[in-house]
Amino acid sequence: MRLGNHTSKSGSFESAALKAAEIGANTFQIFSSSPRTWRAGTPDPADIRKLEAARRKHDLYPLVVHSNYLINLAATEGPIRAQSIAAFRSELERSMAIGADYVVVHPGSYRGRTCEEGILQVVDALIEAARGLRSRTTTILLENTAGAGCHIGGRFEELEAIRHFAHRKVKLPIGFCIDTCHCLASNYDVSTAEGLRDTVRKLEAAVGLDNVHVIHTNDSKYPLGSHVDRHANIGEGYIGSEGFRRILTHPKLRSKPFILETPVDEPGDDRRNLETLKNLCRRSSTTIARSS
Repeated sequence: MRLGNHTSKSGSFESAALKAAEIGANTFQIFSSSPRTWRAGTPDPADIRKLEAARRKHDLYPLVVHSNYLINLAATEGPIRAQSIAAFRSELERSMAIGADYVVVHPGSYRGRTCEEGILQVVDALIEAARGLRSRTTTILLENTAGAGCHIGGRFEELEAIRHFAHRKVKLPIGFCIDTCHCLASNYDVSTAEGLRDTVRKLEAAVGLDNVHVIHTNDSKYPLGSHVDRHANIGEGYIGSEGFRRILTHPKLRSKPFILETPVDEPGDDRRNLETLKNLCRRSSTTIARSS
């Protein structure tokens, strides 16, 4: 299985890879630049080579880049829209340069318009941001959201609508990243056995499981249908340990990379959450072995 964390690059891409390996991950996610500023530098070729070597040495695949938090591809005309498109293009160019497998982006907020109009704004922004870019190895991933207010992505069908209209005009593959906390917040009950079965059925029908490439693995501080995006440590939220054991071992999900975005309030929290995932997988394997 591929289990990992969102890891700080702390000045270099290589350091992020080494940190992931140090805590026992075999996949990881990073920001390619500061997530809260529009400005971003160009990756250093020497650092890229060191990153590639570290990934090979420690078997760190895939590498996921999470886009800048300021980006709103659903924004209407104006400075924010222009900055968002430019910033996302920059994310794509950096991700391709460093050999990232996936670039995750939130669709954004359609405030002042309808959801349908917002979806078309996202489609147009993706087309413009990716214009002239081609890659067989870097895939854009649209992430589901908690469904709060005017944020697009609280329903799986909204994500598929974006991909449906964009994928023929964008020369980069487009898929999906599914966040477990966001699922629960937007009223997909992944915390119970029946709720998970129902969620997977809906996900398969709406977007196709082959198009889901990464699972953000986060517990939720708020209950089902809250529409509040607040991550909790694994087993300490409303999804719970048993909920994650079922998610990790679901036959249609277990081959996906699971990447933690859980809080790091104290040193070692990232390692502890990763070990919790590993222990849940081991416990499930032991149970299966005993029953057989």
